Amino acid sequence: MPEADSSANANYLSPLWRGRLLIIAAALMWSTSGFFAKAPIFDQWPEESRGLLLAFWRAFFAALILMLMVRKIQWTWKLIPMVTTFALMNWTYLTGMVYCESTLAIWLQYTAPAWVFLISWFWFGERPVKRDWVLLVFASVGVVIILRAELFGASLVGVRYGLASGVFFAGVVVMLRWLKDYDAAWLVFLNHAVTALVLTPVLIQTDIYPTGSQWVYLAGFGMLQIGIPYLLFARGVSAVSSHEASGLTLLEPLLVPVWVFVAWHQSPEYTPPALTTILGGGLILAGLLFRYLGKTAGRKIKPVKAD
Repeated sequence: MPEADSSANANYLSPLWRGRLLIIAAALMWSTSGFFAKAPIFDQWPEESRGLLLAFWRAFFAALILMLMVRKIQWTWKLIPMVTTFALMNWTYLTGMVYCESTLAIWLQYTAPAWVFLISWFWFGERPVKRDWVLLVFASVGVVIILRAELFGASLVGVRYGLASGVFFAGVVVMLRWLKDYDAAWLVFLNHAVTALVLTPVLIQTDIYPTGSQWVYLAGFGMLQIGIPYLLFARGVSAVSSHEASGLTLLEPLLVPVWVFVAWHQSPEYTPPALTTILGGGLILAGLLFRYLGKTAGRKIKPVKAD
């Protein structure tokens, strides 16, 4: 009997590790954005409005599938700052993409972990351990190396919006952690439904609608790349500290160029990642590997006070 108990305990996956795996799965699915956004099938859409149109349809299909997963509708004043922060994140991120290269916008948004460290520490009292600080340092240096090359000649307005999107992305992470006791599907559905509603005027103004196989790509974009992953992330962050969750999401920008290469490397418009991107990404990956080697990787997370 003792041996059986020992085996059962060995096979038991703690809530912390379940949460980590959910966030990793979310990051992997998020990283497919380049596969959808860079698909040649959308090249016929005007470049100046393509990003907003893709954002609308992505949010629309995400809300559509998440609506079917909502188990409990829960109203609270806390939904207002959550939805506002999510909408501001989308607005600043997409506006940043208008003024600067998409790669730069993505990496500017991933300055978020630094903000999450500060917010979660002072708001939730989630004190990072030494390995968290090592990850932050490696990730920060890696992002700086990447941005140093990308920032050359970039629009100052675009950079400001990109940095703002990083702050708001940090806010989204913290808000989902703050509302961890609410139905995750309801929270994520509401975020995407409001985003689609806000972007509806863009759709009406451009009068551009999908045709043929574009519908299939957009449905996959919304459901598989953003809808389900955000649900996984919201459920994972209920068991994982905010700063650790934001650190794990760094897997997304690391994998984006990988999927773009696999899917579109034969396209004449494909541009391989720069050497600085590879170097910076290597440092971020090294920080993540270091973070999860050792005994402190399995520590328990202090519960968050929701009030």
